[in-house]
Amino acid sequence: MRRFDVCNGDADGLCAVLQWRLAHPAQAALVTGLKRELELLHQVPAEAGDEVLVCDLSMQRNHAALLRLLDAGVQVRYVDHHKVDQVPQHAGLQACIDFDPRVCTSLLMDRLLQGRFRAWALVGAYGDNLTRVADALAAAMGLGAAERQQLRLLGEGINYNAYGDEAGDQHIAPQPLYQRLARHADPLQLLREDDIGSELDALRRADLQQALAQPIHTAGATARWMCLPDAAWSRRVIGILANELASAAPSQAHAVLKADRQGGFVVSLRSPQDAPAGADEFCRRFGGGGRAGAAGIDHLPALALERFLAELAAAHWGG
Repeated sequence: MRRFDVCNGDADGLCAVLQWRLAHPAQAALVTGLKRELELLHQVPAEAGDEVLVCDLSMQRNHAALLRLLDAGVQVRYVDHHKVDQVPQHAGLQACIDFDPRVCTSLLMDRLLQGRFRAWALVGAYGDNLTRVADALAAAMGLGAAERQQLRLLGEGINYNAYGDEAGDQHIAPQPLYQRLARHADPLQLLREDDIGSELDALRRADLQQALAQPIHTAGATARWMCLPDAAWSRRVIGILANELASAAPSQAHAVLKADRQGGFVVSLRSPQDAPAGADEFCRRFGGGGRAGAAGIDHLPALALERFLAELAAAHWGG
């Protein structure tokens, strides 16, 4: 029997898998990639009797590949927080799906494991911009402000590292990053013994400084937007910039656009933190998707920009 761990290469995906493997040690091939590489299940060469763990990947986007694996006799455990129209009913599938905007995959895994490795769940939650939820859980664990800040910076750094259009945009590929993380059952111990947290934080801050120097525009009374040039730093920073802007003005929605190589735009959208709903449905109007609080569009044609901004200005958030 072979085992495969399949996840998004961001903080939420990596920290979810890490919790599972700390609780259930076993040799497993890690299949992961850039933040926007969402359809990863088709890369898994699993056969009858094999086991596949899937974390933080849209079941909607991987539906056909999931059915192929199940029909081949593969046992699949699927943990995710992205919206899906229908979860297949199959004896080979164990699914934990919850798209409440106050949860992420790392927190769902924490729920499954009854909090055994909660500090890593907090890293994933901080990386997924669930700062308020993570802070409350951390305080309940007895973690002080300094420790919470350390976990937050690590989560944000891992999440930042996942962005880019190609492998060369990343500071470190997600597979070797995971190996460095997985050496430690406690992320605070990792931070004492490995400089990966400070490396990623320094790069993240440098990219953010460039991004925040760009002009920001209003879209109606409830949204703001920013447009970045196409560059390595902007490809890395687009998602965390959206999180940063959302945290700074929690009553407003935020859209960060980046020029792409097809003459259009990549879009990262955050609904207001005070009313975290609607981002996924908004992006679906333009061929995108995601979660209620955070969503995106892989390619917004230039001709659709005017309509996008008009609908952003008119949007009502919070469900």
